[in-house]
Amino acid sequence: MGNPKTIIDVNELQTSFFTSKGEVKAVDGVSFDVPSGKTLGIVGESGSGKSITSLSIMRLLEDPGKIKGGKITFQGEDLLSKSESEMRRIRGNRISMIFQEPMTSLNPVFTIGDQIAESYMIHEGLSKKEALKKSLGMLELVGIPSPKDRLKAYPHELSGGMRQRAMIAIALACNPELLIADEPTTALDVTIQAQILRLINNLQEELGMSMMLITHDLGVVAETCDYVAVMYAGKIVEYADVETLFKSPKHPYTVGLLKSLPRHDIDQDELEVIKGMVPRPDQLPQGCRFAPRCPFARDLCRDHLPALDNIDDKNQVRCWIYSEEWDGPEVNVQDDYGTAQSKQS
Repeated sequence: MGNPKTIIDVNELQTSFFTSKGEVKAVDGVSFDVPSGKTLGIVGESGSGKSITSLSIMRLLEDPGKIKGGKITFQGEDLLSKSESEMRRIRGNRISMIFQEPMTSLNPVFTIGDQIAESYMIHEGLSKKEALKKSLGMLELVGIPSPKDRLKAYPHELSGGMRQRAMIAIALACNPELLIADEPTTALDVTIQAQILRLINNLQEELGMSMMLITHDLGVVAETCDYVAVMYAGKIVEYADVETLFKSPKHPYTVGLLKSLPRHDIDQDELEVIKGMVPRPDQLPQGCRFAPRCPFARDLCRDHLPALDNIDDKNQVRCWIYSEEWDGPEVNVQDDYGTAQSKQS
């Protein structure tokens, strides 16, 4: 972290849900920044806090969710001190978001053209006619066939891939400085996924915007991102540039994720899996969040939570193995993971 020029800086973000059973910590002291013009991937299993982090940045949390602490600085402005009306001027204009499932994000009773035009009318004060003209240009930009016809179409009349392109058109209408894409290809088949990712990459380059990509798919991260934050149970456990993360992962959770990917260059009878389950946010372990599933865990790990520390110029890792306090045998996480996991009870 600590890149020289950043578009957004998230510092010790804490977001909780207050339920009848008490406080549930969904995001617990998360810090990262997004360098200008670059893409940060936030990766992790379902329930790790990725989407809640993005909704916190957009200030779109619904009750009983609440940002408890931390700071979010966007282009030098503190987003958490903004009023709701100030945030409305930022959302969809300077920061935009593509949501997971376009069918639930697009309004079924308005045409695609009307939904894109709304951004221009609100943020740029254009007339309906001018806004629709610019909306047509956006549909052309995102590669929707027969854009004039699609302008008048309703969401249910489009395929899944076209709905996702329409969502991208809405998100990019006002040329945002930061785009947050939350699992933008989850509901699409593999061929369409590749097209959508290529489209987002090309548009990012063309428009010069920064991006946060929320995903559970490390293949997407490898193709799309410059930096990666790996999240687990509400905390970042590893942060590195994408090349370093794939060549030299340090955290046992990151290594487990990478080893569970299908490989075409070696014979695999079955995929490796990370044993156990992500802990429920209301039942977090006392020490390292990953300790109950980690093949290297010792009493130190189970009893005490490690800090996210710099272990070299390129990696930040939250793991006792790399600390002076580590009281176990010397470990090479990459090489020893499979053996350690096979011994795990």
